[in-house]
Amino acid sequence: MTHAKDNFIAWLKSAHAMEEQAITSLTAQTRRLENYPDLKARMLEHLEETRSQADALQSLLNDFSGAPSTLKDIAGRIAATVHGIPALVMNDEVVKFSAQAYAFEHLEIATYRMLIAAADELGETEAQAVFERILAEEMSMARWLEDNLDPITRVFLMRDERDLQAKR
Repeated sequence: MTHAKDNFIAWLKSAHAMEEQAITSLTAQTRRLENYPDLKARMLEHLEETRSQADALQSLLNDFSGAPSTLKDIAGRIAATVHGIPALVMNDEVVKFSAQAYAFEHLEIATYRMLIAAADELGETEAQAVFERILAEEMSMARWLEDNLDPITRVFLMRDERDLQAKR
């Protein structure tokens, strides 16, 4: 199972980089959110979950003697930063961020489902338990976004119509 283990570790490194990217993106977005207190509170909560997830993945990587991929982590942070630059000038930043966050949560959900299957195949029960915990958090965040995309959009439209600061 050398190839399976190699794939598993590579996917684990990618998941760690994905969480680093999420930390960068969530940090930037939560700093800019001003007029959407529920969204900001949930994003701050998820930011703490994401930091914990990155730490758990780092611990697993240490256990498997595979350091996180510094290049992947840096690339993830750069991608998050570059991705966020256009948001600074978009008048509908909060709506687009919410939609992008919803899509990103589903990418994370798929990643953790894949890692759970790989951990199960390799008999890595501790790793599987970590991935299942993270999966539950990602699914919860995706559900929250799904339930709140409509109200966020409506608040944005109302604020924009009244010439209030809607962007943030």
